[in-house]
Amino acid sequence: MRTNHVRHALARNEPMYGYSAGLGSLLAVETLSRTGIDFILVEQQHGAWGEHEAFLAFMAIEGGSAVPMTRVSSNDYTKIGRMLDQGALGIIVPMVDTADQAKAAADACHLPPAGTRSWGFGRARSHGADYADWINEEVLCMVQIESATAVENAEAILATPGVHGCWAGPSDLALSMGIHPNHMNDNAEHHRALERIVKACHNTGKAPGLACNSPAEAVAKREMGFRFLTAGSDSGFMGAGATAGLKVLGR
Repeated sequence: MRTNHVRHALARNEPMYGYSAGLGSLLAVETLSRTGIDFILVEQQHGAWGEHEAFLAFMAIEGGSAVPMTRVSSNDYTKIGRMLDQGALGIIVPMVDTADQAKAAADACHLPPAGTRSWGFGRARSHGADYADWINEEVLCMVQIESATAVENAEAILATPGVHGCWAGPSDLALSMGIHPNHMNDNAEHHRALERIVKACHNTGKAPGLACNSPAEAVAKREMGFRFLTAGSDSGFMGAGATAGLKVLGR
């Protein structure tokens, strides 16, 4: 049996931190997994991972201690099922605006009778011969609340059985509100929308999450009440390190 320590920690109201990986580099995800971070998010919506490459990324993540998760490119039954069949223990579903869409995501993540996931496993067999006996209790299903419509429907979305919380997308939320993402951090209306998401999670007993660009931002958003937080990305860390190096070099 493989225990998803992220899901269980979130249920205890503990903060969990992850790194997003979008470069498509197996070496990068293995390196990030070995840092001691709680989870690695294989970024399929905006990253460079194809389906087969994502499968390999889950294998590379297993070289460290992080929980393998992925953001699928869309709320698609087959895409979600294939990622789980190949070993993902967490699924993040983008652009969930309604309770019906949340139910579709949760159903795709869980075997019957809890959901409608199809029976059949690929690399997930590496988690143990008893995989099918425990996966419903270990898989983490997080939906993205990232529009003004989703904020209005947040409590109904999060009350959906099988949805364990959200990973809010602040930039797309800002765009849906007519706010440029470059200015969202200074916008009071955007801040109130994030507060509404946290409150909806609190009212439904689900974990509030947020996409952050750095460890410092993740700590700040934790103080707002968010607990499932990405704290940077492979490309962000590489770019920041390279830029800092140039400053030392006087370039």
